Amino acid sequence: MSAIVEVRDLYKSFSRGDEKIDVLMDLTLDVQEGEFLALMGPSGSGKTTLLNLIAGLDSPTEGTIRVGDQIISEKSESELARWRTRNVGFVFQFYNLLPVLTAYENVELPLLLLQLSKAQRKKQVENALSLVGLGDRMTHRPGQLSGGQCQRVGIARAIVTDPTIVVCDEPTGALDAKSANDALNLLGLLRSELGKTILMVTHDPHAAERAQRIVQLEKGRLVGGNPLPALARLN
Repeated sequence: MSAIVEVRDLYKSFSRGDEKIDVLMDLTLDVQEGEFLALMGPSGSGKTTLLNLIAGLDSPTEGTIRVGDQIISEKSESELARWRTRNVGFVFQFYNLLPVLTAYENVELPLLLLQLSKAQRKKQVENALSLVGLGDRMTHRPGQLSGGQCQRVGIARAIVTDPTIVVCDEPTGALDAKSANDALNLLGLLRSELGKTILMVTHDPHAAERAQRIVQLEKGRLVGGNPLPALARLN
């Protein structure tokens, strides 16, 4: 098993007027292919910033990030946008579904950016919705679905392009206990059955326990967990 994500000597800072704010400092992290990794830490620790950098939503101030065979830290904004379309699936806390679209249409959205025929899109959308147990809810709009079902639509949308990595930002934060458990079971299934690499930011220790490895951040630095995992733990 090899690292699908390599983060090396990462720094990220922002400017507020004349003030420089360091968010991530001297951070090194490997994520193995097919691993389910949880990122934890208090608010302001930098975990969502790290997730966004790995997902290509932002660029580091210093350091390198490799995902698959691409060094994404060297890409321009337009190059990152094209790369994200094919390589990153996003799962959000509040689903980010368009209320006027059906479940089918919400899941289809990422595919509209790719050069696929209507028949190809239909096959991939139906497969993704069937995988999350919503094959019979394709024509329902978000307002006709429960919170747990909306999150499953969000997960289907995240995997419909067969991405290299799936990034989840507090995916259980808006769910009741049963729906949260169902969503975590589904993420585990994506890893075990499809070999997906999953990076999840969470405040919930119960959610984090479902991951194979937990990495703790505090004030922009790794303070707990193993940044370079032993392969034996991932079998």
